[in-house]
Amino acid sequence: MDIKASNDAVARRIAAMVERIAGMQSRDEYYYNLPVTELHGGSKVVVNGREMGMYASYSYLGLVGHPRINKAAQDAITKYGTGTHGVRTLAGTLDLHRELEETIADFKKAEAAVTYTSGYVTNLTVVSTLVGRGDYVFSDKLNHASIVDGCLMSGAKFRRFKHNDMDSLERMLAEAPSDASKLVVADAVFSMDGDIIDLPRMVELCRKYDAWLMMDEAHSVGVLGKTGRGIEEHFGLWGAVDIKMGTLSKTIPSVGGYVAGKKDLITFLRHASRAYIFSAALPPAQAAAANEAFKVILDEPWRIEKLNANTQQFINGLKERGFDTMLTETAIVPVLCGADETAYAVTRYAHEKGLFVLPVVSPAVPVGMARLRATVLASHEPEDIEYAMDVIAEAGKQVGII
Repeated sequence: MDIKASNDAVARRIAAMVERIAGMQSRDEYYYNLPVTELHGGSKVVVNGREMGMYASYSYLGLVGHPRINKAAQDAITKYGTGTHGVRTLAGTLDLHRELEETIADFKKAEAAVTYTSGYVTNLTVVSTLVGRGDYVFSDKLNHASIVDGCLMSGAKFRRFKHNDMDSLERMLAEAPSDASKLVVADAVFSMDGDIIDLPRMVELCRKYDAWLMMDEAHSVGVLGKTGRGIEEHFGLWGAVDIKMGTLSKTIPSVGGYVAGKKDLITFLRHASRAYIFSAALPPAQAAAANEAFKVILDEPWRIEKLNANTQQFINGLKERGFDTMLTETAIVPVLCGADETAYAVTRYAHEKGLFVLPVVSPAVPVGMARLRATVLASHEPEDIEYAMDVIAEAGKQVGII
């Protein structure tokens, strides 16, 4: 099919996206999919032959390249090879997978855990497996796309409450039939804004209205809590969350996703969730790396302390320089720019000065809310952060947002 000449709706969508990307590239505004050729401790990378400070990484504790984690992966390849024999239910389960799931359950103070091949797939399959027609699912307005897609795929009555607004959630819960099964799901730390869900109030409402509670901890494990165990530890509410979801590709430098919870819940998911039944198992090296990473977090608590210090330095320093960082309390620090073009201009200046940071523009965020979505890591040094803030501030002055 000649896409450019076609009136087919699919062809038009493809053509529109290709045209948009070409336009961005012609204006030197395309900063996505840039190949990184070297990782220097995670906080610095080499792109197009230049070393740059990394402020777009999810490796919050700086565990990428950690020698213990690397060795665990290498040993797993030596012992098991590079792949598995298929899906977990049949020939794909290794003792490594079981060990990883036991480690996760212990880390999250849960009875059991199950792993999947990606975080996106985890949310998609868990939500759509737990609820269906006749049930109700309640999702924060700013939840990750994987949660939204899981809610839509489930066929349940899908209700989106105002962002972190527990009064909005309660109104929706009160309107649902008392005899209907209900699931409330939210990000623990929101991936675009960096703020934290009001877990205490959400727990209270779930208990009042007899609803299941699911937390996506993709950006909170290793970030929240004294030992990095996440949002329950942060609020001192161990056992309050029924379905503890997380990823293995952010703070944990591997790939995959998991759910931890009661043993019966995990048994059900192993035998009912399609992504577990019909997806190949995690490769041995990735399972071993993830397993070791959880242990490193507990063995090196200084990383969490340093991340907290770096986070405060970054947020406070940007505010002092005149930026709006919205409601962030975490290592995800939005630098509000307003118009898409302004975000591109700030990004261009940052890249010229050696900062790897990326813009987030519409439709990923509302029109007029474009931003740099900067992240700070435990592996950043204070002087690196000062330099980054000075560069962003100079760019902000040039475009007139501070």
